[in-house]
Amino acid sequence: MFKKILIANRGEIALRVIRTCREMGIKSVAVYSTADKESLHVKFADEAVCIGPAASSESYLKMANIIAAAEITNSDAIHPGYGFLAENAQFSKICKEHKIKFIGATAEMINLMGDKASARETMKKAGVPIIPGSDGIIESFEEAEKLADEMGFPVMLKATAGGGGKGMRACWKKEEMKELWDAARQEAKASFGNDDMYIEKLIEEPRHIEIQIVGDSTGRACHLSERDCSIQRRHQKLTEETPSPFMTKALRKKMGEAAVLASESIKYEGAGTVEFLVDKHRNFYFMEMNTRIQVEHPITEQVIDFDLIREQILVAAGVPISGKNYTPKLHSVECRINAEDPFNDFRPCPGKITTFHAPGGHGVRIDTHVYDGYVIPPYYDSMIAKLITTAQTREEAINKMKRALQEFIIEGVKTTIPFHQQLMENPDYLAGNYTTKFMEDFEMKPEVEA
Repeated sequence: MFKKILIANRGEIALRVIRTCREMGIKSVAVYSTADKESLHVKFADEAVCIGPAASSESYLKMANIIAAAEITNSDAIHPGYGFLAENAQFSKICKEHKIKFIGATAEMINLMGDKASARETMKKAGVPIIPGSDGIIESFEEAEKLADEMGFPVMLKATAGGGGKGMRACWKKEEMKELWDAARQEAKASFGNDDMYIEKLIEEPRHIEIQIVGDSTGRACHLSERDCSIQRRHQKLTEETPSPFMTKALRKKMGEAAVLASESIKYEGAGTVEFLVDKHRNFYFMEMNTRIQVEHPITEQVIDFDLIREQILVAAGVPISGKNYTPKLHSVECRINAEDPFNDFRPCPGKITTFHAPGGHGVRIDTHVYDGYVIPPYYDSMIAKLITTAQTREEAINKMKRALQEFIIEGVKTTIPFHQQLMENPDYLAGNYTTKFMEDFEMKPEVEA
């Protein structure tokens, strides 16, 4: 087992890993930028090393600084969390070259699944259902236009290196395709330095349902059931739940088997997520694979009583998995609390938190790194907390969430708490009747002055 793990991340996920390390008797090392000196992950780790200035490009993305921090603290493993370097093949490779265990996917796996075109081809060969579309990268707009005509509109134009909704455009008619194609390529080039594109049939009324998997060094994998992540804004998830209100036993079995097949086909090691689009007829199609822990992993942990971070560490240390597939026995909902103003187009709102009161009670979990007096820096993602409620039924979990949101008091900055409160009263959401297009028609009711 590892003696000391360095967490190459910040915020709530860094604190989450530190807690599991402590429970396992493993020393932890926090790294931090100058902007995060007062963050809780720095205070709770056994050791902490400053790795650079506020800009992530000079700190959390600076591989040489992180490797140096691992070496001076004699860390024998690095946990990357999510975001930053979690799915960076070069960083995984460098860790291996320095004989530091990367608690995540190998460089080969990240390269294979990180490029959407190669991931699609790999899944096709493995027999996993894929969305009809181009075979690999499209060389020209003329080729894309021809494929779109053959498949029929609407189609989705996608950058192979895309993520977070960047480099993606939905095209509903031929006349607008050239403009959208050029815009997607330009955005992909600016965001990822790669403007390679492919094209897929656009799935109408889709749900975004992902399957949590874990694989070990023997090449065996298992699944831990699904999460419904369809409530999104500009391809960014806002809330998630498990089990999905759209799921059936038969569909869960099929999707679980497909996710395990996808994982075992590349001998995937560690925790990962196989993401699918599911149409209104419950046909499902492989979308992508995330070779890391997900932001929304706590709801899976809650419904099957399972520590995914602990499992990641065990697998990285060479401990084989049980091979058991899991079915949720409870219902869990997660709301991402962001420092954003939902009444003003979700504009980020960094600043000082003057009051912070977290909710509690049975079935309420909060993962956060903030506190009274904490200053939210403007340099990073705006998520400051994850509020998770768990109960016997979906209705009970939602009612518990309503109560917890009412108790959750954050002053000094705007947050998305009011959005989640309105979502929890929305008739379509309450009925489980939503798709990835839900937010296109959702309108915030006016803010009521206290």
